[in-house]
Amino acid sequence: MTSYLLRRLGQFVPVLLLATVVVWAMIYALPGNPAQVVGGTDATPEQLAEISSRMGLDQPIWQQFLTWLGNAVRGDLGTSFVSGHTVTSLILDRLPATVQLSVLAMIGIIVLAVPLGMVSALAQGTRLGRAVNVVLAAGLSIPTFWFGILFILVFSIYLGVLPAASDYAPLWSDPGAALRGGVLPALALALPAATVTARFIASSMTEVMERDFIRTARAKGAGEWRTVVRHGLRNALLPAVTMAGLQLGHLLGGAIVVEVVFTYPGLGRLLFAALSARDYALIQGVILFAVAIFLVLNVVIDLLYAYLDPRIRIG
Repeated sequence: MTSYLLRRLGQFVPVLLLATVVVWAMIYALPGNPAQVVGGTDATPEQLAEISSRMGLDQPIWQQFLTWLGNAVRGDLGTSFVSGHTVTSLILDRLPATVQLSVLAMIGIIVLAVPLGMVSALAQGTRLGRAVNVVLAAGLSIPTFWFGILFILVFSIYLGVLPAASDYAPLWSDPGAALRGGVLPALALALPAATVTARFIASSMTEVMERDFIRTARAKGAGEWRTVVRHGLRNALLPAVTMAGLQLGHLLGGAIVVEVVFTYPGLGRLLFAALSARDYALIQGVILFAVAIFLVLNVVIDLLYAYLDPRIRIG
């Protein structure tokens, strides 16, 4: 297991370094002059030159990148020119809201995907199975923001049971307020991912239920429910662990749209505000932080998968 961990860490470092290059180059390639954005349209050439010098824009490109990378390694992602606060402090201030939303969405994915995947696999050819497949197909084709708008129309405007604008309240201090403010964005974020995971579970479970050990369990007199859950579902969920890691990336990306629709104060809304204001340092910092979190979580998922299936780390 240790050698497998070292191999994964050996892959993690160059991927993260490549991600930093892509993030920095992407922001650097945006049209416009960052100094002009900071100084405003009325800035004189002398003022623009002074701002460029202060921001390090008068240095060669490679030197700008190395300076930014060195600061990022030390945890210094720069300063937002809009708010005047450090990018790191802004990210840490919004991070708990996004983590809580992602946890609620992941719970929603599990609660929805497992039963839907089981029904889709075990009820093939029946009306119930066809109905579930229609639901899964609809979930794959409908974008996340549409779910958010639909939920606001139904639960906020027509029924009036949940707020349209979701505020953040820590789950451990006020569970009621946290659920009222987070259930709709969490569901909007979870539904598309749940349909993908459910189809993955259905495909895996269909294959597992045709294997010899399932027939052996039935021949020994094991009940159908025990056979399905203990032997079928347990083995079908192993590949779904990898899918869970991929869904984490979906949650990070989809959170931007969902947080904007529900005005939820998380990292997604922070990134949207930074893009609107062309706050370059904040854009770079949020994207780099999200990429690093995604890569770390994928390493954790790979290690968990290797622990559950020894063939992975042996190979």
